[in-house]
Amino acid sequence: MSSSTSNSAVRGGRLEQAITNPGAVKINVKGAFIVDDDPRSKSPVRTDGVHYEGHDIRLPHHTGLVSHVAVDIGGSLAKLVYFTRELDSVDNGGRLNFINFETSRIDLCIDFIKQLKEEHEKLGGPSGDALCVMATGGGAYKYYDKLKEALNVDIIREDEMECLITGLDFFITEIPNEVFTYSETEPMQFAEARPDVYPYLLVNIGSGVSMIKVSGPKQFQRVGGTHLGGGTFWGIMSLLTGARTFDDMLAMADRGDNSGVDMLVGDIYGMDYSKIGLKNTAIASTFGKVFRMKNQTEPNDVDGESSSHGEPGQSNGAPKFHHEDMSRSLLYAISNNIGQIAYLQSEKHQVKHIYFGGSFIRGHRQTMNTLSYAIKFWSKGEKQAYFLRHEGYIGAVGVFLRRQPANWGRRNSIDETTMPQVAKLVAEAQQKCDSRSQS
Repeated sequence: MSSSTSNSAVRGGRLEQAITNPGAVKINVKGAFIVDDDPRSKSPVRTDGVHYEGHDIRLPHHTGLVSHVAVDIGGSLAKLVYFTRELDSVDNGGRLNFINFETSRIDLCIDFIKQLKEEHEKLGGPSGDALCVMATGGGAYKYYDKLKEALNVDIIREDEMECLITGLDFFITEIPNEVFTYSETEPMQFAEARPDVYPYLLVNIGSGVSMIKVSGPKQFQRVGGTHLGGGTFWGIMSLLTGARTFDDMLAMADRGDNSGVDMLVGDIYGMDYSKIGLKNTAIASTFGKVFRMKNQTEPNDVDGESSSHGEPGQSNGAPKFHHEDMSRSLLYAISNNIGQIAYLQSEKHQVKHIYFGGSFIRGHRQTMNTLSYAIKFWSKGEKQAYFLRHEGYIGAVGVFLRRQPANWGRRNSIDETTMPQVAKLVAEAQQKCDSRSQS
């Protein structure tokens, strides 16, 4: 093969790659930082079922117009990311904003996007780019027609797993003080950016749990998961306590004592089981104390009399289980289960670094401590759990970044209609080069 033919083949390969991978929106992250305690970080929506994060990501050097918003619609929550310019600031930059809505109240999310659309039209004027919505998650398909009809904008859907990896890579490599480790003794220690990012395991905890091994940019495989996730906690707590919001349930867990319902090692042995490394406070059986206590206080009709034991925590002869105790017990159960499965997957796939994301975590200290402790305990300190300050928005940020520039290509020459034709021409040119080299 001549050098010119070889160069042609290389150029053809690059062109084909450019056609199939045209790039994504470019966000200037120079000087980016997370905004804390900013009075402007207040919820623009004040109603049940809506949660505004408040920890915006400030982008002081991004002055370009962003004509899209991004939404990740899961089984429980719809997570929205959008960019706002700060024309009154000295640097004239902007910020990424984060807000979520309960998926059961998707209409609130749609109404909010309508407001963003109106504001975008005011800023851009009649000649500006129209706003579009980048969407991912199962709801991007379930609610596609509803979004399209209500908003009258382009809805561009992207693969959920790809968006998760894009978003997490962005957080790991581009945003300072985003990734941290957690323990009771060292509550939040920010992790420095590492040159050896890959491989890692992403454990994304939403309504259910997905575990994804990431070997490199755009190289990933879903290796496992569990259906016992945030939706499980939310559903069972609704049945047990009647609590309606996730934050209320987490607040209950903060006040609870799981020993009121869990059977502990100390309940069985009366002490630590040090031979196998179990403290007396270790959970032997989640909710295992409930049956025993109820059984002890049920009426005994053998002698025609009922017996009741006036033990502490009982009312009218029946044991009284506090909602707070049940909440903490259930939170421990789900978190421990996820942590152990994550460790086993990391061992199977030879991954040292484990990132936990998803809206189930919600920055909750007990949840993070349980997950972190599980990884350290089972790995004997050889593996580390990492968390993110925007853990619930990994997919939303990923789909935000995946928007391809409109009318990309020289003189807008390449669009969706011409891409297959150009790809065909490239393939034919490549075949000609190959045939020439063989002759």
